[in-house]
This record gives sequence, C-alpha cells and structure tokens, in this order.
Amino acid sequence: MPSAPDTAPHIPVLITPLIAAAAPVGGVWLDGTLGAGGYTRALLEAGADTVIGLDRDPAALAMAADWAAPYGTRVRLVQGVFSQMDAHGDNLDGVVLDLGVSSMQLDQAQRGFSFMRDGPLDMRMSQDGPTAADLVNTMEEGQLADILYLYGEERASRRIARAIVRKRSEVPIVSTLQLAEIVEGCLPRAKPGQAHPATRSFQAIRIAVNDEYGELIGGLEAAERALAPGGTLAVVTFHSIEDRMVKRFLQARCSDGGGGSRHAPAEAVRSPQFTQAIRKAIAADEVELAANPRSRSARLRVATRTDAAPGVTDRKALGMPLLSGGK
Repeated sequence: MPSAPDTAPHIPVLITPLIAAAAPVGGVWLDGTLGAGGYTRALLEAGADTVIGLDRDPAALAMAADWAAPYGTRVRLVQGVFSQMDAHGDNLDGVVLDLGVSSMQLDQAQRGFSFMRDGPLDMRMSQDGPTAADLVNTMEEGQLADILYLYGEERASRRIARAIVRKRSEVPIVSTLQLAEIVEGCLPRAKPGQAHPATRSFQAIRIAVNDEYGELIGGLEAAERALAPGGTLAVVTFHSIEDRMVKRFLQARCSDGGGGSRHAPAEAVRSPQFTQAIRKAIAADEVELAANPRSRSARLRVATRTDAAPGVTDRKALGMPLLSGGK
C-alpha cells in the first residue's frame, strides 16, 4: 500500500549560513532551483529587491503562484534549466543553486523519484523527455552498469545491471517498487541506521534521466556569465561528486594561473573570475541537523564574481563522471 503523502513543511537547507554569506541587500537575484520557494522567500525577506525564480519543473511554478502573489513584481517565475539561466537575467547581484531532487518531488509518488512509494518509474524533473523506465528497459547492460557505478558510486553496479536486464526480459520494469525490489535482491539487507539499498541506484538513474551533472557544470558556467562584478554565487550540494565538481570549478576560477612544478608546467598568468572569502565548504550546525536531518549531507560553497572574462571549463578536470562517449 502506498505511503501517505508527507505533510511536513519543506525546510530550506543551510538557509541561515547562505543568507549570512550572501548578504542580499538590494539588487536582482536568481534562484536557479525554485522548488518550494524557500530560498527565494528568504532572499526577498533578507533584502533582495527582485528574485527570478527558475525551475525546470512546471509543477513547482504552478505551486509558486499563490505564495509569490503577495510579492508582486519582486518575484519573476520562469520555467527553464539553470544551464541557460543567463537567458533570463544578466548583470545579476547573486545566483543561488540548491542541487538535487526536491522534497516535493520525492513526496509525490506519481513522479517516480522515491523507492519508498509505489509509482510510475518516471524521475523527470521537467516532466518531458525519456523516463527512467525508458532508460532501464532499453539501455545495454554495460551502459546501465556504468551509470550505476559512475553516477551513484554503486559497487554492485554490474550485478544490479545484470538483474535488471534479466527481469526486463520477463516483464517491463515500469514502477518504482519493481526497480527497488530488483536492487534490494542484489544487496545485503540494510542494518539499522543504514541507507536503503536502492538509494545509490535511484540516485544514479535520476541523475542520468535529468543530465544533472551536465546541468551542474552548465549552471556554474551560466552563473559566471550572468553575474555582475561583485555578484555572489552560492551553491548547495548533497553528495560528494557534486561538491567535488563545484569545489574544483571554483578552485580553477579563483586561480590566476602561474605556478608550475616539476610535475606540471606553469600556466599563463590570468585574471581570476571569482574570489572566495571562505574556501572551505559550510556544513549544517547541530541546531539545523536536529531540526532537518536532510541537511546532514549538504555542503554550501560561496564565491564572489570579479570583472574577468568567463573562463573555459575542463569537465574531466572537475571530476565530472564521464560515460563512454564522453557524456
């Protein structure tokens, strides 16, 4: 029997340190992952003049209509992906990105994101294009294994991919619980306190369906193009691969080149595109952890845009997992 919808409020993760670091006094900001609107409302209440609320999910925009109405023209709602955010605003004072799947999407069984609720195997954030069911029922076994390993860091990726291919030869895999049962059958039973056995596999397939790693790098590049000198970039990540990609992007963009050693040649000196007052990722404190367990894995990184021209990105150097074929 499907679980009842979660009616608990959706708490924005790391909102207090984000607002403290970003200090949105006036100006135009862009919230690249609108979701339930927690970051947008916090930015407005902290002093932002206007927030562009961007989301690829039409359901998020529909839900925002009611809470956004009192803010009038201070909120502008836009459907789109954050890799193209610079098409919706430039010379911005700040950009905020909260990565990963939203609690709203997990709570809706019909969206197919959750292995705890039975629903169609969908996982599309934009609600268009190929679904997770399309992926698991058509991809070759080796491709499936690569996605599970590279995107979900699932060590049993080949065993799970083999089981998926075997099962789909008998009957199409069309529901979340079907897939969760297949994955569970390939792994030891979770001990108390451990994550559900299907967590990594569902993460990997969701990332593939929505091209989340490509969108992350595209979003960082678009923010770099859209921000005014002195503008703030704040990014909240939820797992190690995302955080590594953001960390390395900012390291590269905060560097002025030069240096060199016997292991690597010196680079041409250049103007950095960003600066960072705090280079270390910010994590949730004990108070937030107690109030919002979802914040346990969250990390916040903040940087300030300079007036240097946008740089060129080496995706492999950022640690972006690349499937065969380079995608």
